[in-house]
Amino acid sequence: MKMASKETDYVLGTHDEEVARLGLQHRVWRPVVTECWQRVGITHGWRVIDVGAGPGYAAADLAEIVGPTGAVLAIERSARFLEAARERCERRGLGNVEFREADLMDHSLGRIGFDAAWCRWVASFVSSPKKLIENIAGALRPGGLAIFHEYSDYETFRFMPIRPALEMFCVEVMESWRASGGEPNVARFLPQLLADAGFRVCEIKPRVRTVSTRDYTWSWPKAFIEINLARLQELGRVTPEWSADVHRAFAQAEADAGSWFTTPMFLEIVARRD
Repeated sequence: MKMASKETDYVLGTHDEEVARLGLQHRVWRPVVTECWQRVGITHGWRVIDVGAGPGYAAADLAEIVGPTGAVLAIERSARFLEAARERCERRGLGNVEFREADLMDHSLGRIGFDAAWCRWVASFVSSPKKLIENIAGALRPGGLAIFHEYSDYETFRFMPIRPALEMFCVEVMESWRASGGEPNVARFLPQLLADAGFRVCEIKPRVRTVSTRDYTWSWPKAFIEINLARLQELGRVTPEWSADVHRAFAQAEADAGSWFTTPMFLEIVARRD
């Protein structure tokens, strides 16, 4: 049987359009992310693991925060994403980032004694969140922090007024993630998994927004729907006619000044290794 490559089995692919969409996603949520990092104390001299670093948007920001006396280890299994991450850090003159191509379902981070680990929208897609957390636990020093942004209630991906085609799109997204071995609402399981791995959960904060077409955040579902529909067709999960219905429903929502969108809720979880 032919196995999927590390590039082709990404739910949304690793092509240039997805790299750009991830950049948009990072800009939308960057204020939330940086506030979290500041609140937990990430600062000069820290050594931080970026788990599932993708094209390196967070890794570059972390590298600037920890400075030349600190270090960032960017772990990513996609060679295409890692190349984009390297180029991003080079353009910003950041020499304190180590890039490692590895799948944390197969590869151990080792006992490296880092101060913190940052993991955003990775546990939702791995085959074993338990293994992921145990891997992170082993790589942190006693007292080290594990920080997660993971979905807990993806069904809050909702448009108002209700548009049935967009409701079905959300359902299909969740089904496609589960078909690939992931779990869209994985955050519900993380507190227990963290406790089992020797962490003490310090805080859990829900993160959700409701925005109109005038808000910059609106560009996030717009890009996500566009990329996802193409990918769902590529995977043979939906028909062109089904995709056209979703496109049409979103165009109607965007043209309606009374439209609102609620983002899928994720949890910000901060845990300390005992």
